[in-house]
Amino acid sequence: MAEIINGKELAQKIRLEVKEEVKELKAKGIEPKLSVIMVGTDKASEVYVRNKSKACEEIGIAFEEFLLSEETTMEELLALIEKLNNRKDIHGILLQSPIPKHLDIRKAFNSIDYKKDVDGFHPINVGKLALGEEGFVSCTPAGVMEMLKEYNIEIQGKKAVVIGRSTIVGKPLAQLLLNANATVTICHSKTQNIEQIAKEADILVAALGKPKFVTASMVKNGAVVIDVGINRTAEGKLIGDVDFENVEKIASYITPVPGGVGPMTVAQLMKNVVKAAKLTIA
Repeated sequence: MAEIINGKELAQKIRLEVKEEVKELKAKGIEPKLSVIMVGTDKASEVYVRNKSKACEEIGIAFEEFLLSEETTMEELLALIEKLNNRKDIHGILLQSPIPKHLDIRKAFNSIDYKKDVDGFHPINVGKLALGEEGFVSCTPAGVMEMLKEYNIEIQGKKAVVIGRSTIVGKPLAQLLLNANATVTICHSKTQNIEQIAKEADILVAALGKPKFVTASMVKNGAVVIDVGINRTAEGKLIGDVDFENVEKIASYITPVPGGVGPMTVAQLMKNVVKAAKLTIA
């Protein structure tokens, strides 16, 4: 039976560390502040924004929310981002996705000042990650790396397979694993023999958004399995991209859903906001 990687517990530990850093910054006269932009009404996004707001409150980070209507134009969105870029009291800017179809999310992300890009989506931060330089890293992949580190899971020289190639999780995570000297393979919807490739992995990451896609037959005995998926069943239950009950029997470590990667994402976001606030001292 696999050891469960407790993301909830680790996230709480990180939040306590960040809380101390916030106290130190406030003593120097700096109050870290996160601003979140939400366009339209997406139920899941509302939950995520509420979680971020609660985390900020608990840690002592100031929080400002900008709720824009579904009809917001690209010009209005870019004008708001520009205003927030120029505000000295705001250290982190986060544009909650998805945004309405008529808006260009890539253009919006690109217009956020990369020094305030706490989501790690700006091309400069993506480029810094590829070059192995210091920058802001997308919160979910950064959270996954923290988990591996906390549980002393060897990455160097290991075969890592990432299923999913999104710019939010799959690609940055593959880059982080590569930077940590793993041999990385990315699988996606066009990959052939996906089961065979997955079975070779020492570290297998599922980040494709398909419930119970990774079955026991795809997992090597003793592999570390990280489930990034969050899917809701018809009954409203949260499940991951991994068939947890069966995979747990053969993996060495596994993350649950919920209580695995999810809480780590918010904890990493808090870390990034504090990091952005510290940049203003330099």
